[in-house]
Amino acid sequence: MPAMVSRGRGRRTINEINMVPFIDVMLVLLIIFMVTAPLITPSTVDLPSVGKASKQADHVVQIVIGKDEKLELRSPGRPDKAQPVTLNDLVNATRQAQDGDDSNPVVISADRTVRYEAVVKVMDKLQRAGIKRVGLSVQLAN
Repeated sequence: MPAMVSRGRGRRTINEINMVPFIDVMLVLLIIFMVTAPLITPSTVDLPSVGKASKQADHVVQIVIGKDEKLELRSPGRPDKAQPVTLNDLVNATRQAQDGDDSNPVVISADRTVRYEAVVKVMDKLQRAGIKRVGLSVQLAN
């Protein structure tokens, strides 16, 4: 019921909100949260780890994208010798390095300063050509 004030001749209501019940409720909620916060255990997130494959493939074709975005192809038989390749000739050179076996995986390695767009172009070119097993090389930081 609104409070009534009498001034002179007429009585009129006071248009103010009573804040005391609101403050009481907020203080009770604050106390409840302060008491229950230490009881809540933080949850942990299990992230996948890299390198837990059962067996690595024997013949891996590696495509290296250098800092200047030039492509090099490393064949399974000669991983130390890199063959320079253009983006247009990449599919043919990769198929030759796979020796006609589509199950041989292709791994793309790139320098950390290479733009993401260059890596995606190489992946897209290989996947559009029908090369099935295309992956990215990951180097773990110590």
